[in-house]
Amino acid sequence: MSARLLAPSRRLRSVVASLMLCVAGSALAVNTATIVASALSPDCLEYRVVGICYWLYCSWGGCTVRTSVKVRHYIPDVVVSSYANTGQNPWVEVRVMSMPNATAQAGGDGTTNQDHENNLAKFKNADVIGHPAATVFARYASQFGYTCAGAGTAFMPYLLSTLDTVAWRYNVPESVYPEALIPAMREIGGRLTMNLWGNVYPRGGFLHQTDDYKSGAVVAQRAGDVVTRSGQIHVYQPLLATARDGYWPAGALIEGDASTGKWQELTPTLSTSCAVFPNSSVHMQAPQGDYAWTLWRPYACCQRRGQVFLGSTDFM
Repeated sequence: MSARLLAPSRRLRSVVASLMLCVAGSALAVNTATIVASALSPDCLEYRVVGICYWLYCSWGGCTVRTSVKVRHYIPDVVVSSYANTGQNPWVEVRVMSMPNATAQAGGDGTTNQDHENNLAKFKNADVIGHPAATVFARYASQFGYTCAGAGTAFMPYLLSTLDTVAWRYNVPESVYPEALIPAMREIGGRLTMNLWGNVYPRGGFLHQTDDYKSGAVVAQRAGDVVTRSGQIHVYQPLLATARDGYWPAGALIEGDASTGKWQELTPTLSTSCAVFPNSSVHMQAPQGDYAWTLWRPYACCQRRGQVFLGSTDFM
């Protein structure tokens, strides 16, 4: 494989850098243009040649075994917003999808009007909406070589917490799940490392966390956890693709495991890189409690070169 397929051209890198600089200053007002430009991230893409696929090709002259390169890379499937005030998704153009309704009105944190309070429940709405950069990202990623298809559809609402009222606002039935009752089960961070951000279960909008950024991140992780699994007792659309010959889609998101998905911050700070929760980055608190991340998920695939898929060999 030529070097051109393994790395983007110098010109492409310059274009990416220019786009990221242009949108960096507008991160607090997240719009579709900002989100599209943010998808041009080599760090989040993490393009790799990981193996070889084998295909049986038959014609009138007989059958032969053909090979194709197996690649793996991440795809920006969805934008996950975690925000305090119902109807105020920080992604401006999609706010209309999650306006207040009869069962989901106000938001915000619990309060006793005491300046020193730090132990009351926080509440975040969450929206999981298809990333808008599908076409732009496909062109960008193709500069590296053969690319895979993701599971997300642009602007598709996969979860809107305003429509998931029973589960999101009342924690029914997840408040009695073992994951919600047993300490250290399904947690983001750890107690022993003194870096516990919060618990994944119950996967609703309430939690106890004095740091607002970490609260937003935990709620985003919860929403991502729901949509990347089927059969959950929530009102949502699963974000899953079907495996087929030569195509290995992303599976369930697991907290702290980058091999299942990673996060790119969009607001209040626009990041050009991806990480998992928890992380040691400097976290900026959003004045209105509004946060948004792109969820990047890993896919592997290879080009079909025959009628029958014989299998694949991974380098590592």
